[in-house]
Amino acid sequence: MRLLPPPGPARILTLGTLVKTVGRGLWLVASALFLTRSVGLSAAEVGAGLTVSALVGVLASTPTGYLADRIGPRGTQIGALLAAGALTAGLVAVRSFPAFLLVGAATALADAADRGARGALIAGAVPADQRVRTRAYLRATTNVGISVGAVLAGFAIAADTRAAYVALVLTAAAASLGAAAVFTRLPVVPPVAAPAQGPRLVALRDRPFLAFTVLDGLMSMHFGLLNIALPLWIAGHTRAPAWVISGVMLVNTVMVVLFQVRAARGTESVTGAARASRRAGFAIAAACVLFAVSGGLPTVAAVGLLAGGALVHVIGELWHSAAGWGISFGLAPEEAQGQYQGTYSMGYELGRMLAPVVVTTLAIGWGTPGWLVLGVLFLLLGVLVPPVVRWAARTRLSEPEERPVTV
Repeated sequence: MRLLPPPGPARILTLGTLVKTVGRGLWLVASALFLTRSVGLSAAEVGAGLTVSALVGVLASTPTGYLADRIGPRGTQIGALLAAGALTAGLVAVRSFPAFLLVGAATALADAADRGARGALIAGAVPADQRVRTRAYLRATTNVGISVGAVLAGFAIAADTRAAYVALVLTAAAASLGAAAVFTRLPVVPPVAAPAQGPRLVALRDRPFLAFTVLDGLMSMHFGLLNIALPLWIAGHTRAPAWVISGVMLVNTVMVVLFQVRAARGTESVTGAARASRRAGFAIAAACVLFAVSGGLPTVAAVGLLAGGALVHVIGELWHSAAGWGISFGLAPEEAQGQYQGTYSMGYELGRMLAPVVVTTLAIGWGTPGWLVLGVLFLLLGVLVPPVVRWAARTRLSEPEERPVTV
């Protein structure tokens, strides 16, 4: 299997993503320690600041995507990365909660612009039949980059000094600036003129697309199963050794890197992508059942069920990701890819906000029954996607002025 796409825009996007996500991995692993041990914020202040930032990201997703359509996605993404790099570097000067709140909200705004512009840039620089495959390469690369960044962050955490944390933050900032430099090698995607009449933010008036965005966003809560619920479940509700937590994470990372591109096959059309979303719901539901049964069993049996659940979960994760790309690209008018991709990312951000409360309340608070409820929820979400996609396809085919959808 090729680990890099062929030379051209897709490869440049992949290399830039690798640089950017190394910085993201640095920040994800060490941000809480930097903000509490070096800046001096309380854990409650950090949590509140991150929640506000996430809300800003949700609200800004569609407008910043619209901006990418109007001024061009290449320039928007480069500008967003430059702003994110400067804001990240500015964190070393933060000494209070209000300052953290301000910098965090501004960074979330830049990140939202980056997400919307990325989708529009892929749509404009990559042939239509290669868009989903390109997104698959980018997701595999993201896992590599975050893993590298996480390893590098370990040095700062081990040192646990102000100088080490400042070096980490500045390295993360440099990664954003480096990614911006790589993306300057991409071809210019011309901006699209705003419609002469009618609403500007058409994605927010596209009811079937919004319905899909909500379903897909709620489905994305499954990422919280692996990152939040499962470690707590393994440590507190099973007889499996603690090292299984790391093993589960490793299985997930390796599988995404090796198989995300292959899992994207067949999701280039919206009907194929909808079927993949349904399969993802079944797979994630099966994983929830395996995780639920692992509680209270002997060590060997628990480890086997947890490993099997992790494997089934990542298969569902691969299908879910690929399905979302195929549907979001396929349902978006070519002249509004930026705002549609921004709206699609809004669903993911919504799921990320809800996941900590939902998965911990059900899986950890309710125990085995909670895992089963989660399984039913993900199964229903996956089953609902195909009819919603058919609804969206009918609305487009019934409007002759709109771009027809391949069904």
